[in-house]
Amino acid sequence: MRDVAIIGVGVTKFGELWDKSFRNLISEAGAKAIIDSGISGKEIDALYVGSMSAGRFVGQEHVGALVADCSGFSHMHIPSIRVESACASGGLAVRQGYFSVASGMNDVVVVGGVEKMTDVIGSEATDTLATGLDQEWEAFFGATLPGIYAMIATKHMHDYGTTREQLAQVAVKNHANGALNPYAQFKRPISIESVLNAPFAAYPLGMLDCSPVSDGAATVILCAAEKAKDYTSKPVKIIGSGQASDTLALHGRKDICTFESTVHAANMAYKHAKIEPKNIDVAEVHDCFTIAEILAIEDLGFVKKGDGGKAIESKITTLDGEKPVNTSGGLKAKGHPVGATGVAQIAEIVMQLRGDADQRQVKDANIGLAHNVGASGASSVVHILEAI
Repeated sequence: MRDVAIIGVGVTKFGELWDKSFRNLISEAGAKAIIDSGISGKEIDALYVGSMSAGRFVGQEHVGALVADCSGFSHMHIPSIRVESACASGGLAVRQGYFSVASGMNDVVVVGGVEKMTDVIGSEATDTLATGLDQEWEAFFGATLPGIYAMIATKHMHDYGTTREQLAQVAVKNHANGALNPYAQFKRPISIESVLNAPFAAYPLGMLDCSPVSDGAATVILCAAEKAKDYTSKPVKIIGSGQASDTLALHGRKDICTFESTVHAANMAYKHAKIEPKNIDVAEVHDCFTIAEILAIEDLGFVKKGDGGKAIESKITTLDGEKPVNTSGGLKAKGHPVGATGVAQIAEIVMQLRGDADQRQVKDANIGLAHNVGASGASSVVHILEAI
């Protein structure tokens, strides 16, 4: 297996993008990444596209072919593959693209992620997202993602003393970071009081504990690391990649407050990279709900199990903290167009490691981690990147 580098990134604005179609979004992100990388279309060997549920959100299947077509590559007959793993679709697309280059099969690969979620009403979006849960044992009985994460939050509060105020501080931190991100859906700070006083989505999670329904796309360009400096003076190498699964239904797990898929994917990535959690300078983690970020920093080994809430309260994950987390604003403030999220996380880490993150730049960031979760943790993907 050979080394793989990221030589270009492109991200659209995330939000309720009424004037942009599914194909507009992925074309825009792809064009930005190609320009950023300096490659030409004839150098592209394959396309990988993460998309959770275009068939339900916009009525479009055959997404791989669509992306090749709307990007102007259909006449080149480049293989284009759609990848799905619920909300981890983007991260898994990056992993598949990574393998295709690392194996020597391809030299230059474009990996995109896209979702257009706001073309359906709220209840339809909720039902579509619930397809990532176990349909027979959860969704059939009315379970939704907010309801599932609310159960996890309640158990975490009971077992470890986590408070609603600590959950709220996740949202406050990420909105502060999102206010510095020109691509974010929400670019305004919020207060703890506003989070605590928001209407409940599912106790103990209020509306401001939940990531929004979003439109958006992101793209990264991968190539063999030995060729990376032919294209850019600031390539970023993928030094670790891990993926793992768990039971689809929450009731099948030993501990609902631990996402074993994250634990195993992270351990795989750390072993691959030959580093430990303490070596990570900056991380983008899957904060679809505020409790999810607390679980993530525990399961990734940044703090011990049960200490996530206290770590948030002590500000170790802020932009100037010991372990900056979700500098982009995270899913909570940047937005969560589910198929695009995992690719956008990678793009943010690349910007951080290149020193291109402007007002949200982490000082001396050299190694970063991206963590993408499918639905309630049945799948997880972790990548570790290093500036070279």
